[in-house]
Amino acid sequence: MRTQEQPSTWKPRTELGIMVAEGKINSMDQIYENGMRIQEFEIVKHLLPDIKTSVIHVGIVQKQTDAGEMTRFSALVAAGNESGWFGIGMGKASQMRIAIDKATTNSYLNIIPVKLGCGSWECRCNQFHSIPFKVSGKGGSVTIELAPGPRGLGLVAGENIRVLLKLAGIRDAWTKSFGSTSTMTSTSMAIFNALRGTYKTG
Repeated sequence: MRTQEQPSTWKPRTELGIMVAEGKINSMDQIYENGMRIQEFEIVKHLLPDIKTSVIHVGIVQKQTDAGEMTRFSALVAAGNESGWFGIGMGKASQMRIAIDKATTNSYLNIIPVKLGCGSWECRCNQFHSIPFKVSGKGGSVTIELAPGPRGLGLVAGENIRVLLKLAGIRDAWTKSFGSTSTMTSTSMAIFNALRGTYKTG
């Protein structure tokens, strides 16, 4: 399920936000290269106006209290501009909509760059349709391996994993998973850590 944020007036509250609003910083690359910390989700929306979000999972968390059983909702949201930026966020609240909003905000704050390329020996087209080399990531009991695929292959993966990789901008890749991939929180974090490895490794 894709969600689209409504535009609103942004009043920066941090030094980085002020610099972005004033045009002194005009790209996410500048923020990442200088090791700056993003504390306002509006910064990401401002610099990546085409960013999209997808609700990956919504669950119910029940807790027993002295007053009785308390029900809360948990949400997992992925964000990406389908061109090299990707984030995952989780949120909990007493209302589903608020939980999704919290998760969406956190997905913006957790945004990372993804190095795109063509690392497939079958292709070597030098276009940014896949990843430049094989990476793997772990989340909970789940491990995901991503390998470059030739152009036109598509994403050899389950539906939920395909959604995440598309948001990052990856169109062709082989995937291999180990563990309980039905647990979307662990699977999403495994994908996130694998994609983060495209920069850490390279």
